[in-house]
Amino acid sequence: MRAALEELGVGADEAEVEVLQEPRRGFLGLGGREAWVRVTRRRRPERFAVEFVDQLVARMGVHGRVRAEERDGRLWVEVEGDDLGVLIGHRGRTLDALEYLINVAVGRECGGRQRVVLDVAGYRDRRAEAVRRMALRAAERVRRTGRPATLEPMTARERKLVHLALQGDPQLVTRSEGEEPFRKIVITRK
Repeated sequence: MRAALEELGVGADEAEVEVLQEPRRGFLGLGGREAWVRVTRRRRPERFAVEFVDQLVARMGVHGRVRAEERDGRLWVEVEGDDLGVLIGHRGRTLDALEYLINVAVGRECGGRQRVVLDVAGYRDRRAEAVRRMALRAAERVRRTGRPATLEPMTARERKLVHLALQGDPQLVTRSEGEEPFRKIVITRK
């Protein structure tokens, strides 16, 4: 197996080993046989994700730099460049669809359950901040008027941000209503 790893130029953590024939000792040193193994290079999720996104972005006619880093137990793939709006789409819908494709591709190619988050030009952080501000404004309106506030339809990720932003408020309760993709958050007084 060591010879195969050296030939592939990878470490044991980057290889998949399949035993084709078990070794046999033999009797008095006669009739024994060595093990036969198949060693294949396992693609690392970071490398595969960057290559996949780079090719996807190029096929969409967009020029951007792609990089990946491990954050919070997830693989963050970021695209930087100019004129990347086509990758984001309206309210991040295209970005969410691309992220789904990347997760499927990484899962199939690399195995395991590596979660990939795709971000384009820092959109995820900007959108998260905008959703938090929207939630806080709506919460203030509910406190002031006493009437429930229904927010616009949001993705599950954005609804979670609203719930988290208001979970510590002792006067308010948040709940999700409706069916996807029109699921909304309603903020009410306790």
